[in-house]
Amino acid sequence: MPPPDHDGFVPPTWLTAEGQPVSCREKIKVLNENLEEIRQMCQDALEDGILMECDEVQLRATLHQLVDLLNNPYAGRKTG
Repeated sequence: MPPPDHDGFVPPTWLTAEGQPVSCREKIKVLNENLEEIRQMCQDALEDGILMECDEVQLRATLHQLVDLLNNPYAGRKTG
């Protein structure tokens, strides 16, 4: 497991659909890099909203909703 970053966040141990750890280092690297990019974009959006006097609770709820509404275009298909 990678060490925590400066904010204390530790990426998860990535699992396959069968519950086994992802073993490919390149896949893990891409997943972790994607997660960091998303995290930074969310942080920027939160800070912008707060600076524009938006309610922090609403901003966080909206970010959660955005994730909850993501669509899996591969549902029902074998990937990998």
